[in-house]
Amino acid sequence: MQNILSDLRYALRQLRRSPVFALTGVLTLALGVGANTAIFSLLDQALLRSLPVRDPQTLVYLQGTGDAWRGHTSNHGGGVESYFSYPMYRDLRDKHAAFEALVATSKTTVGLTRGNMSEFAEAEVVSGNYFSMLGVKPALGRVFTQTEDQQKDAAPVVVVSFDYWRVHMNSDVSVVNQSISLNGHPFKVVGVAASGFRSGVWGESPALFVPMAMIDQVIPGQGRRLADHTDRWMNIIGRLKPGVTTQQAEAMSAPLWHALRADELKALGTASKRFTDSFLTNSRLKVQPAARGFSYNREQYQTPLIAVMGMAFLVLLIAAVNVASLLLVRSAARVREFSLRYALGARAGRIMQQLLLEGLLIGVGGGLVGMLLAPTAIRVLVQRMGADNWMGPFTASMDMRLLLFNFAIAIGVSIFFSLAPALQMLRPDLMQALRTQASTGARGMLGFRRMVVAAQIGLSLLLLVGAGLFVRTMQQLRSFNVGYKTDHLVGFSLAPRLAGYDAERIPALRLRMLDDLGAIAGVEAVGAANSPQLAHQGHSGNVSFAGYKAGPEEDINIYKTNISPSFFETLRVPLIAGRGLTEADNANHPKVAVVNETLAKRYFGSAEKAIGQRFAEGAASHPVFDTEIVGVVRDFNQQGIRSEIYPSTFQPLEQATGTEVSRAVYFYVRTHVAPATMFASIRRLVADVDPMLAIDDLHTMDEQVNQDLENERLIELLAVTFGALATVLAGVGLYGVMAYTTGQRTKEIGIRMALGSSRRLISQLVFSDVLRLASMGVVVGLPLSVMLARLLRSQLFEVSPADPYVLAAAVGLVAIVAVVAALLPARKAAAVEPSEVLRAE
Repeated sequence: MQNILSDLRYALRQLRRSPVFALTGVLTLALGVGANTAIFSLLDQALLRSLPVRDPQTLVYLQGTGDAWRGHTSNHGGGVESYFSYPMYRDLRDKHAAFEALVATSKTTVGLTRGNMSEFAEAEVVSGNYFSMLGVKPALGRVFTQTEDQQKDAAPVVVVSFDYWRVHMNSDVSVVNQSISLNGHPFKVVGVAASGFRSGVWGESPALFVPMAMIDQVIPGQGRRLADHTDRWMNIIGRLKPGVTTQQAEAMSAPLWHALRADELKALGTASKRFTDSFLTNSRLKVQPAARGFSYNREQYQTPLIAVMGMAFLVLLIAAVNVASLLLVRSAARVREFSLRYALGARAGRIMQQLLLEGLLIGVGGGLVGMLLAPTAIRVLVQRMGADNWMGPFTASMDMRLLLFNFAIAIGVSIFFSLAPALQMLRPDLMQALRTQASTGARGMLGFRRMVVAAQIGLSLLLLVGAGLFVRTMQQLRSFNVGYKTDHLVGFSLAPRLAGYDAERIPALRLRMLDDLGAIAGVEAVGAANSPQLAHQGHSGNVSFAGYKAGPEEDINIYKTNISPSFFETLRVPLIAGRGLTEADNANHPKVAVVNETLAKRYFGSAEKAIGQRFAEGAASHPVFDTEIVGVVRDFNQQGIRSEIYPSTFQPLEQATGTEVSRAVYFYVRTHVAPATMFASIRRLVADVDPMLAIDDLHTMDEQVNQDLENERLIELLAVTFGALATVLAGVGLYGVMAYTTGQRTKEIGIRMALGSSRRLISQLVFSDVLRLASMGVVVGLPLSVMLARLLRSQLFEVSPADPYVLAAAVGLVAIVAVVAALLPARKAAAVEPSEVLRAE
């Protein structure tokens, strides 16, 4: 310990004597460490961290396999196999043998009124045992109970999330037992959920938790769902009994699942053998680990985060190599010092300890500065990735896990870059080092540094190729034609049911809004639909086409949207066959529909052949083909820019029935003027129509496109940032090697010039050496870049992993950096005076 303290004091003195060297090493490392800590924060939250609940390792979520289905499915994400009917949940909950408890959960949007404030808020509709099963305690008040969820006429209660209470209710402790209004119904706030807990569903940040028994108040007109076997709309999360594994739970639940599935099959009616085989015989209940929480959207973050984490690690590696290179240069100047210590009896272990301690001090310093940089970087990233959510799926807080990661990588890379000079000092040539001022082992050390710089260039090339591919992807996405003009187009939504409107009053409100919006100065056209555009939301269902015989394994599931007659005109989606919808297509006339090209070609061969065809809703054994196809429109993207175009029908809003009437209405306004200038007029108009109507998501469609591409834009920004940083670091490393090499070759250069070499030839000698090093890096890095880029194929859009423009640009940029790095060494080499060099000799 005394030796370590002595060496530590000596290391501090050495670094204090070389402040520029120490500061350069610390800042270089801090950039890499801070970037890795920031990206790891997101990666940890998305893919590694368990839910903040009791015994998260025993949590599971359920999936039911079997593609065949008749009925309605609400899919918030995560795959339809993760959705169940409430009766199925109830039967599993009451009859299971493998689970300690099962809870049901779903999401919805409610109109929240508190005092004079009204707004839309996300709510999680959950079973009464939700908090007790998860082991989540209230921060204030209490949570609701199983009894409150099972009582038919129970007083409506609600639990507020901690984040919503802190941000929107200003941490008001008197909120408990106060009354708030949800969709016009009074609810009593009984408690505030625990700090740090958001939801049992990862990525969700609901403002409120509502018992399942209150579904009719928070999802108007949907109370029937609690008894409907044909409506899959909720997810099931459970906790395994002690000692039970997921495989054992699946085996124990198989008989019960088969029996319950058989009962549901009876409720669905007569079915073919194919349907029965898929729905019952080949169906099973899957039990999946859920320590990290069931998720609707984790998959969309997984590949991008891993890719960006890899880029950040490469930047850290380049930074570490740069610091190692600096230490090699510094140790070369200290060969005489260490040789003298060897001559006086010092052991190799003591010398290595000294050098490792000096490297560790730089590493700890880089970790400290990186820790200061990381919170700001994390906040920026979280704000960007949660742009479409008031909280988003990520938090920006630093915790002990991040601190440990930060210093673990800082210390790890400091040991890595300290090994290079330490190994060089293991066996110095004592006679040579003590006799002259020459650097023992300089030739081997220089060769090692040259290999290091070539590796840096190769790594920077890899990052530049990745950055170029993401830039090209964004160019393709930005220029992609979604099928209609997004400029001069404004969108917003109203949810009349959340403002107290019943189904009978909604059509009149919708027609008035269309008329009044069309009367605003500067408005060219107005349309409406019950599904949003480019928002990754929609509704689908089964249909049967008259005269079309489905294949044995074919399930005709299509996207369904109800629209106003002016919808296609407003979006400027062209009609390619038949006619569009008209005002005459109302509830008193036969049902009609317009379909897209994809549907027409897939089921009828062409747009012209689709005209006059008829179809029936659902997949009944004896369908009633009561809807006629009267037109076909050109394909356009409804879900998102990257989304596949699915077979779709567009039916009149005036012919909507059932739940279609109660959905939110999405209005689209095409303008002659700048679209953002219409926001104030639209808000005034809605307030004049009904002050209780709250506008949600008022935006231009160009903003919607940008929001749809938000993650891609963030990845592009990070990739370009890491690529630029890596290239600068590689350039600095290349300059360091060439400056050192040129200094070591001063005598040789002087002799060359004395023998007749021109200054231009001397400069060429330096440039050729630089380009040789850059070529080595390119030869190694280019094939590796193409191979790794293939792993990112799913993140690219209409861009090849071996895009020639990207590869050429990356190589060209490396060449430019190499030439710039060689300019000053070449100039110094050309400025050598042979007479002075030879006189010194």
